[in-house]
Amino acid sequence: MTIHILVAPSGFKESLEAELAADCIEEGVLRVFPDAIVDKVPLVDGGEGSTRTLVKATGGDLYKTTVTGPVGVPVDSYYGILGGDGPKTGIVELAAAAGLALVPRDQRDPQKTTTFGVGELIRELMEKHQPERILVGCGDSGTNDGGIGMAQALGVRFLDTDGQELGYGGEQLKNLASIDMSGRHPLLDEVQIDVACNWFNILTGENGVSRVFGPQKGATPEQVEEMSATMDRFAAIIERDTQTNVWTINGGGASGGTGAGLVAFLGATLYPRFDIILDYLDFDQRLRHADLVITAEGAIDFQTPRGKVPAEVAQRAKALGLPVIALAGTLGRGAEDNYASGIDAFTSILPAPITLEDAIEQGPEFLADCAERSMRFVKVGSQFLAGAI
Repeated sequence: MTIHILVAPSGFKESLEAELAADCIEEGVLRVFPDAIVDKVPLVDGGEGSTRTLVKATGGDLYKTTVTGPVGVPVDSYYGILGGDGPKTGIVELAAAAGLALVPRDQRDPQKTTTFGVGELIRELMEKHQPERILVGCGDSGTNDGGIGMAQALGVRFLDTDGQELGYGGEQLKNLASIDMSGRHPLLDEVQIDVACNWFNILTGENGVSRVFGPQKGATPEQVEEMSATMDRFAAIIERDTQTNVWTINGGGASGGTGAGLVAFLGATLYPRFDIILDYLDFDQRLRHADLVITAEGAIDFQTPRGKVPAEVAQRAKALGLPVIALAGTLGRGAEDNYASGIDAFTSILPAPITLEDAIEQGPEFLADCAERSMRFVKVGSQFLAGAI
């Protein structure tokens, strides 16, 4: 009997993009089950690699450009035009212009990084290609500026009490006194902007973006409290000057509050990311042919059930009664919560304690080896059951 395995990993931040992760898992699977039919569906969540994956999946076109990076220096970037039927759709991912991977480790201060390059990508896409729709992937950012950098690149002005424009970075928000939308790019009124984001991320409050993700981006505990208070004030000024309530909208906290900025300044609509992305990959139909599902991500922990790839894959697989194995770079606090999400077994790819640098460098090897070990357990289990029956 030939086993059909659906391999549906996310990327491993700063180590493996989703396509390479799928290739590594396939390699490990075939070491044990050389006749297996492996269907690889590299999954993206709006973060790093989303543009390339969806452009490739739809037969679209990728365009390279240079924009302002998160620390204010030029970086190589890109955007895409998706193929297929329907309205002409462009795609931009925040990670390609404001991603954490673009922030040198010794400069990881979310108070100073900017989303300005994201606005430059959107501007170039609109001016050169005139899409009817733009899909924005909101994930893997290294910023916490509420999207003001992005909006500045598109003509929105953010002013202090003296009427002077704010500079780059989230720390500038504490000086914000008013928002001037009069110079907003006119093409924004001619395009539909849909945002694929983590639906669970909100802008303000105890579970606001600064408190949940600030430490991951290099913020100290003191900075986290300051950023949280600043986001409260930011939401109040947005509501006053744009008549848009972004305090606790679903997805408003995505990418350091850029979700809220996309709504307030660009007129975008936020969506749970997989509701948009998986349609382009025909994921649910491909699940129907599988006997086993393998997913993967950089970490499995208490945040995984809150809109991360492994949990989304598991929930959809469980609707069809399929077993799910998850491979992770690390297993963190609350990893066991994921059994309730439909993940039947999970394991770390790391063979021993190791430095982060070595783990990133050897990630492809570790992932392939972990997939092989997991398949050997599957093989033993199937042989045991066959003998018992």
